[in-house]
Amino acid sequence: MATHLITGAGSGIGAAVARRLHERGDDLLLLARDAGRAKEIAAAVPGARTLVGDLANPDRLSWALSHQTLPDRLDSLLHVAGIVDLGPVGELSVKTWRAQLDVNLVAPAELTRLLLPQLRVAQGQVVFVNSGAGLSANPEWSAYAAAKHGLKALADALRAEEKTNGVRVSTVYPGRTASPMQEKVHRQEGSAYDASRMIDPESVATAILTVLDLPRDAAIEDLTVRPGR
Repeated sequence: MATHLITGAGSGIGAAVARRLHERGDDLLLLARDAGRAKEIAAAVPGARTLVGDLANPDRLSWALSHQTLPDRLDSLLHVAGIVDLGPVGELSVKTWRAQLDVNLVAPAELTRLLLPQLRVAQGQVVFVNSGAGLSANPEWSAYAAAKHGLKALADALRAEEKTNGVRVSTVYPGRTASPMQEKVHRQEGSAYDASRMIDPESVATAILTVLDLPRDAAIEDLTVRPGR
């Protein structure tokens, strides 16, 4: 039975991945920003364990995890959580920039640092759920895209550093996926939200499980998932 730690398991892609791994009997640790959210997530995935740590405050993650029980080994760390706020460069505040950089880049880096010992023991995997914005930046997406471009750099550097330790590192780049985040994006863009025109979170979950389940003689380092209709 494999052990996975997942961020962003409360909705969208993260919830789909957690559900699929839970259904096949794997052991899950689901990170929540506070105790209330942890209770909600635990109710949605009975039997899963929760950890509390706020990705919006990466400076506090080390302290938060030090007061909770962590596994001795970890087969995968799945970075799925993210936030987005759109706006032109001329109008984005420092607060908006910092919030997106903290949650989407700094927190994944810090969480990875803290859990590398357990990942090395298991010769596990780190999967970063990135975005098409991590490959190209469109107008009004500067802060989010900058964080996601940084996340790609983090994954590429980590992959090279941890190869000798047997830790695989992969990045998945989903296109627009039906989720609460996409609903917010459409509101900010002033466009109609139509989930039927987007990728189903279950389809992205299938791609992520393919990355996780690939035999150890190979690795999927980068995987792009785009809408098929």
